[in-house]
Amino acid sequence: MLQLENIVVEQGGFQLCADFEIPTGAQVAIIGPSGAGKSTLLDLIAGFIEPVKGRVLWNGKNLAGLPPGARPVSILFQDNNIFPHLTVAQNVGLGLKPNLRLSPQQQEDVGKSLRRVGLEEMAQRSPASLSGGQRSRVALARILLQNRPVLALDEPFGALGPSLKREMLDLVQSLAAEQALTLLMVTHDPMDAKAITPQTVLVAEGRAQAPRDTAHLFANPPEALRAYLGP
Repeated sequence: MLQLENIVVEQGGFQLCADFEIPTGAQVAIIGPSGAGKSTLLDLIAGFIEPVKGRVLWNGKNLAGLPPGARPVSILFQDNNIFPHLTVAQNVGLGLKPNLRLSPQQQEDVGKSLRRVGLEEMAQRSPASLSGGQRSRVALARILLQNRPVLALDEPFGALGPSLKREMLDLVQSLAAEQALTLLMVTHDPMDAKAITPQTVLVAEGRAQAPRDTAHLFANPPEALRAYLGP
């Protein structure tokens, strides 16, 4: 279970508060106005920033002071961070070792991760030869290879067209369910949340609110969400 216990984050004049928990294996969207603190919330959980007050806990363990690499969180950003001078397999292998000196077992694990995202036959291809959706799959394969129980997505599919984005969302939902991952997905699009996440966290007015049933939240939006969504 992921717990945010009496959290206060401060950055300049910005403050974000949170006090809720997310069960292991839950699939949760994070939505709210631009600048409200959605990415800040992920950065807090992943360890890129520390709170001035409160604790982040995973299965009862306080994560305070642990660097991102030592936390149970993998995070996929919007730019995907694919390196054009490396093959698909090498880009995925970076998830294990930055120097790419992989053991035979690790090389096999790279192949398995590519297989899970449907790119096994493209292992030796250059990223330049891939479509936008395929590059997103490469980035996802690298994240999955880290084998951490919390998968955080910071709008990594925002640049894709509607059809490709839905394809990637369906893939993420399937893989998260298959591995019992806790999924946290920042999005600005209500349709993304409705498509794959049963629960949604609203971030607005300086607070990340406790997860609510997605369908109910959008059917009966509070004032902050109604203002964000518009008429």
